[in-house]
Amino acid sequence: MSTSLPIAWESEADLVVVGGGVAGLTAARTASRRGLRVLTLSKGGATDTSTQYAQGGIAVVAPHGDSVESHVQDTVEAGAGLCAAGAVRSIVEGGVDAVAALTDLGAVFDLGRDGQVSRTREGGHSTRRIIHAGGDATGAEVQRALNAAGLPVIFGAAVVEIVTGENGVRGVVVVSEQGFGIVHAPAVLLATGGLGQLYACSTNPAGATADGIALALRAGAVVSDLEFVQFHPTVLFTPGGLGRRPLISEAVRGEGAVLVDSEGNSVTAGVHPRGDLAPRDVVSRAIAARMQELGTDHVYLDARSIDGFAQRFPTITASCREVGIDPRTDLIPVAPAAHYQCGGILTDPHGRTTVPGLYAAGEVARTGLHGANRLASNSLLEGLVVGERAGAAAAERLGAAGRITEANWVRHSRADRKLLQELMTEHASVVRDGEGLRAAVLRMVGLIADMSVTGEQSHADSASVIRELEDSALTLTARVLLLTAAARTESRGCHTRSDHPDLREELHRSTAVRLGSDGRPQLLTDATGSTPTWGRTAVPSTS
Repeated sequence: MSTSLPIAWESEADLVVVGGGVAGLTAARTASRRGLRVLTLSKGGATDTSTQYAQGGIAVVAPHGDSVESHVQDTVEAGAGLCAAGAVRSIVEGGVDAVAALTDLGAVFDLGRDGQVSRTREGGHSTRRIIHAGGDATGAEVQRALNAAGLPVIFGAAVVEIVTGENGVRGVVVVSEQGFGIVHAPAVLLATGGLGQLYACSTNPAGATADGIALALRAGAVVSDLEFVQFHPTVLFTPGGLGRRPLISEAVRGEGAVLVDSEGNSVTAGVHPRGDLAPRDVVSRAIAARMQELGTDHVYLDARSIDGFAQRFPTITASCREVGIDPRTDLIPVAPAAHYQCGGILTDPHGRTTVPGLYAAGEVARTGLHGANRLASNSLLEGLVVGERAGAAAAERLGAAGRITEANWVRHSRADRKLLQELMTEHASVVRDGEGLRAAVLRMVGLIADMSVTGEQSHADSASVIRELEDSALTLTARVLLLTAAARTESRGCHTRSDHPDLREELHRSTAVRLGSDGRPQLLTDATGSTPTWGRTAVPSTS
């Protein structure tokens, strides 16, 4: 159903950035320094971003005992055959300069006793290359430094629609506290974060509702590899705890903590050569298997051997103490929870999508860096590097013709959020199977129908409009995820099928989805069965 909108305000920009985290603000700053008129829209407040909550650090090649080649190899190994090799190398090579630029903004990273930047090791890494700030508050420091740059941001604003024409993007329709508005712009960059709110428990903030995925699909873009959702293996467990849960950073295991079950036995012994520091998909599967074997809903992290735990991990210590746990003397109860989408809007390493004028960066994008499973602490790296490149690339749209001539809101189908989260948690979590995925697809049909019967809700304020936009985005994204998860009849990376436990060479390719003319998600394949356009190693020109 389409609704004609009463437009209360209008603006113009050279680039609209949607999202106020590391990728969005880095892109906005880069574009502004190149003379572009940039307008940044943020659905929440200045710190309502996934960046703010990132406890892990930034993976960047160390000056000694490390190399680009080593970081690339670790990334590709974690990605289980689906990384785009050129993109991985390109982004890893850009890490040192990206961190230097952040330091120039005032970001302060932890130092060792020798006065040099301290580095830790996390799951999947072969050496100590992760830099941190404030112990386990790296994301908060990155967010602080970028916010301090003083870029203009409209908070409490959400994009209703990306408007396109013959030459690509023309601008966006927005809802804010001032009502519905229009921003004419030849370039839009989506940096909206992830889809964690598809699940009952997640490390993501409340605003991680897959907005960018839905906006890009409806603008005609392709999304890729959405079945690969990383579940962080060690999220603080509390009985009945739902919503955003505090994660216990991988760095805790990097400093010597070990995973044990309720009987005191190692969870990962014999599972992987790197044990508790194996890639996240391996550790999450091991925990899920042990919980099923013992009939428990959590395992434990034993960090009692770490000296100075409270000083090294102040955020984690505070989270534990809030639920009566002292990491110095107690085992920390942990369980996997939704953490990061490894796929997303298909882009090149400069953030260009398949729609002219539409860019994406950060967690919402699928650059090819992560493949089937993200290597720990590569996310802030990607946000910094690709955010900067996308901000620069947007200059190519200067002078592109086209303005928004009408503003309508297409009211898309949506499911009840709580029921949707329960469905996805039950059937599309760490371990999946064909029967469960088929049951989820059928139940989705019922959930959407049930919502249509309840009638339209009031749209007297922006908050209710944003809530409906979020619910419809989650619903569409869930449909895509279930479609791609059902199609991938193998276990690869962080996608595990109990009914197809092995890799299949014929599925050694990325999935790609676009909306059909009927508005339904459609898998894209060419005559060889491979994904069209950009594949695993080929990307568009970055010139």
